[in-house]
Amino acid sequence: MGLSVYLYLALLAAVGVLRLVELRISRRHQERMLEQGAVRVPEPHFKWIVIVHTGVLIGAALEVVILRRPLLPLLAGPMFVVFLASNLMRFWVVRTLGNLWSVQVMDSTRIGVVTTGPFRLVRHPNYTGVILEMISLPLIHTAWITAIVTSLAYSFVLSTRIRAEESVLMANPEYRAAMGHKPRFLPGLF
Repeated sequence: MGLSVYLYLALLAAVGVLRLVELRISRRHQERMLEQGAVRVPEPHFKWIVIVHTGVLIGAALEVVILRRPLLPLLAGPMFVVFLASNLMRFWVVRTLGNLWSVQVMDSTRIGVVTTGPFRLVRHPNYTGVILEMISLPLIHTAWITAIVTSLAYSFVLSTRIRAEESVLMANPEYRAAMGHKPRFLPGLF
């Protein structure tokens, strides 16, 4: 294995550690929201979201090591930039939501509706960031099978999750008035 493989595996490991930190932060936020009157929404599909997030890390590592995927600088460079941008988007979302950010669906509209930051433009900027990451992270080291499989799997799981999340959010008149007219993922589309 060459240096690029070791560096890529280190990147995947760092992303994995970051996800574990995010889960911890999310748990703290959920506890605070519950104390303030929020309600946890049953989410039987959440385990599939966890599986896909784990699968992209493991799949990319295995694909690069076992199938000996090369590092193609003309692909790696732009994909790394997209990966960084997707994470900056996700951090912007977390910062904007503050204590209302959670990895699980919470009915927190009683606590407040956030319409600032990236939410000025779209209803689900975090999912935009995650989708971009699902595509770009494997492609940094040409793990195209993982990019395709996990992106398709995440799209399917996400469609289920968004229906559950929006049924809760749109039931709140304040949220519906502030966010109902905005596109889900990208400004100016759909």
